[in-house]
Amino acid sequence: MHPPPSLPAHLLDSLAPRRSASDALICGRFAPSPTGSLHLGNLQTALASFLQVRRRQGIWRLRIDDLDTPRTKPGAIKAIQEDLCWLGLEWDGPVILQSQHRGWYYSWLSWLRREGLLFPCRCSRRDLAGLARYPGTCRQGDRGWGWQQGRLPSWRLRVPNHDPYGSGDVVLRRADGFVAYQLATVLDDLRCGITDVVRGEDLREAEAAQRSVFAVLQAPAPTFHYAPLVMDAQGEKLSKRDQSTGLKALIDQGCDALDVIGQLAFGLGLVPHGTRCSVQELLDR
Repeated sequence: MHPPPSLPAHLLDSLAPRRSASDALICGRFAPSPTGSLHLGNLQTALASFLQVRRRQGIWRLRIDDLDTPRTKPGAIKAIQEDLCWLGLEWDGPVILQSQHRGWYYSWLSWLRREGLLFPCRCSRRDLAGLARYPGTCRQGDRGWGWQQGRLPSWRLRVPNHDPYGSGDVVLRRADGFVAYQLATVLDDLRCGITDVVRGEDLREAEAAQRSVFAVLQAPAPTFHYAPLVMDAQGEKLSKRDQSTGLKALIDQGCDALDVIGQLAFGLGLVPHGTRCSVQELLDR
């Protein structure tokens, strides 16, 4: 693969100015999907992200990853904001909705495609089941079973074979036409000047793909941090489908915000079990 071309000026202007090493401004974000109520795992990650930024007098953004509109639940966006405010996790600036920036994402996709940095892929999930990384089946225009069946393509980024992150060729536009998470989140982090990302341990595997996208865009990636997952009684990761793991269930049991913050902080190893505390008290410590 040839070195990437210079990035287009009109798109570069839409990104946050690149900071020098001497610029101490820290910027983090919490970026839930509005597919249901936030569970304790989501809230624990939000608290970790908030504290990690605020203790360094940084900026904390709230972004709603609502590009996958069929999965968006009515009222979820409002409920997310209410839950965060109830706990004292207040963000800076307006709420960022990915759905309002679709045209911008597609402008970047068009540029990447014109520069030959994308290729169509008609491999299905079943075709790739069990593979640690994409094997390059469609990279050279090979017309396998998916092509013969006329399956609509996804569009993948041509990641160099010597890519240090080992991500393989990353899907940037899904076969159903939606912009892929890996592209949207990278572009949003650049546009908002995000320097630090705190997320759940289950998203660690997404880091390699995102670093490959940052590299193609000739931009430094933020520093990634991972918060521990909250498990249910069966040892499974909490899901938004289980409504008993959200704030409402705790409030119904008589818990207030101090109880919940204490429980979340205990999960992060910050306080002893049974501690009641506010967000500000955690910062003061």
